[in-house]
Amino acid sequence: MPIIASGGGNDFETTPAGAHQAVCVDVVDLGMRDTQWGEKHKVQLRWIIDKEDSNGVPFMVLSSYTLSLNEKAQLRKDLEAWRGVAFTDKELDGFDLECLIGVNCQLNVVHKAGDGGKVWANVNAIMPLASKMEKMAVPDNYIRAKDREQKPDPKRDIISEAMDKRDAQAKADIDVDEVPF
Repeated sequence: MPIIASGGGNDFETTPAGAHQAVCVDVVDLGMRDTQWGEKHKVQLRWIIDKEDSNGVPFMVLSSYTLSLNEKAQLRKDLEAWRGVAFTDKELDGFDLECLIGVNCQLNVVHKAGDGGKVWANVNAIMPLASKMEKMAVPDNYIRAKDREQKPDPKRDIISEAMDKRDAQAKADIDVDEVPF
């Protein structure tokens, strides 16, 4: 099967800047990656936000992290902000990121111009969901990156089909006491 590269980029709409309700839909293990500080184990958190593009597809926001809960690690800072509490010593011995899937939050998205003038949407802050906000659900037919045979663009394919059926889906019923937040 050919793998064809071209000079063109994606014409996806940029996620709007500002505060958005979101639900974590995936945690992706990116494996070992070269960084300016040497080789590091990286992971990516993926959220769907409460806004849709002009095609009715919800925007997806991604954020990559070094897989570390060191006190200086951005992953730890973001998770503690999301949870609203610091990690306990026991949690620091090993925290399963898979438990984040289905957990709602509020994301602050900022725009940053990249090389060539392309505007990127970046997660600037993660906050707990406000107490009176209705929870978003992970679409029932969303396929996690690790479960896909072929890796389609996560912003399309599965999401658009799921969103067409969202009115028929039950709302997320996550017991906050069972999630380590």
